[in-house]
Amino acid sequence: MSALVAAFLVLVLWRGVLLIQTGTAAGVGIGLAVMVLVLIGAWVLWRSLMFGWWTQRLARQLESEGGLPVDELPRRPSGRAERDAADAMFAERRAETEAEPDDWRTWFRLSLAYDDAGDRSRARDAARTAITLYRRQ
Repeated sequence: MSALVAAFLVLVLWRGVLLIQTGTAAGVGIGLAVMVLVLIGAWVLWRSLMFGWWTQRLARQLESEGGLPVDELPRRPSGRAERDAADAMFAERRAETEAEPDDWRTWFRLSLAYDDAGDRSRARDAARTAITLYRRQ
């Protein structure tokens, strides 16, 4: 999917160049706007790829240490965790993180608990905190 987005950005960039080459005020203006949008898109793609790379690195590190939690939550037919079990696990992970707020491992496990509870936004935030703490070591 990332390669597809990158290819799309290259094609859009090319269209921006073609618009600028028209020499008209509207063409140049739109072409520059398109190039700015391509730069923003490339930045978002890069950040997404780096987030994935760092979370994978942290997961491997935690697994090698034996600290990666085993997924034993009961699941619905859709594959989602049962809400009550996910909430109970989340409470444990939150308490663990509150006890050791400077440990990237607790934040990473908290991000997994958020994900199981269905809160993807907070899961990403907790994972970003884990990455920041890991990189400060």
